[in-house]
Amino acid sequence: MNKTRLYWICQIGGWSIWTFFNLGIKAITDGFDGKDLVGPVLVSIFSIYSTHIYRNFVVKRNWLRLKMPNLIPRVLFMIAALSLLNAFFVVLIYYFIDPLSSQGISFFAQFLFQFAAFSILYLFWNLIYFLYHYFENYSTTLKFEATINEIKLNKLKSQLNPHFIFNALNSIRALVDEDPKKSKIAITQLSNILRNSLMMDERRLIKFNEEMQIVKDYLDLESIRFEERLRTEFDIHPDSNNFEVPPLMIQTLVENGIKHGISNLVEGGLIKVNTYVDGAKLNIQIRNSGQYLNGVLMKHGGYGIENTRQRLKLLFGDDTSFSILNENEDFVLTDVVIPKIT
Repeated sequence: MNKTRLYWICQIGGWSIWTFFNLGIKAITDGFDGKDLVGPVLVSIFSIYSTHIYRNFVVKRNWLRLKMPNLIPRVLFMIAALSLLNAFFVVLIYYFIDPLSSQGISFFAQFLFQFAAFSILYLFWNLIYFLYHYFENYSTTLKFEATINEIKLNKLKSQLNPHFIFNALNSIRALVDEDPKKSKIAITQLSNILRNSLMMDERRLIKFNEEMQIVKDYLDLESIRFEERLRTEFDIHPDSNNFEVPPLMIQTLVENGIKHGISNLVEGGLIKVNTYVDGAKLNIQIRNSGQYLNGVLMKHGGYGIENTRQRLKLLFGDDTSFSILNENEDFVLTDVVIPKIT
């Protein structure tokens, strides 16, 4: 519904309810007469007009953007001012239109009663008006942040795919002259990986088992190049498949371990991926032979690591964790904790 239309429905509807409430009280206590309509209707019209002017003043002064400590004193002042104005108007109306109803009651007592009543009414009016805009702005902010996060994620993914392809093609290029037969097998492996990655390109998260298939295809490709220098092990908890992970995340971390760990070792080494499930969280551990020395691995392999760190933060906020460290003298441990999306 259009906001302006909703505003006027609430304005007219709300003050009409107040008018009918007053008429009902009047009918119960003193009986109902046609002339009794005049006062409440005039008061209702005056209230609609005064609150509309107040609303325009709020919009013009940008009160909707003020923080609570600055907003509350202003609103309380306006509630008092509008209540004084309305109370004075109501007392005058009833003294001129129905003076008999005011007999025995002093002007000051009437005024205090009306001031108290309108203070409560204006308090509710302001609560409804400002809370509506607060939640609307909050919702808009959330949508804006979600859009920004989506843009950032897409940017990170768009960076990651060329990076992965570039490294894979470098691996194949090294085989072309050395072993053409193996290079053909490697190209087939790469096409399988690319086909799978393109199928999931539009998805923020994929099933864990889909990601692991990419990882295994990638390791098969690298095994052609490294031969016996690359050994792999997997210890996957059965419940891991109930979780979703960012596309190419595990593959990127495995690639990081090979490129900056195993490839620098004459004798090669081991890549081991194991997982365990702790309640609603999946813990992924990737071990690779080598050492993480004084941030050297981070410095040279920081692209994949930083990309992973940013994506995890954007997708899961504070519910995720990521670390990379030397587990012992032989292995680097990359540890990722991912919450279950429900």
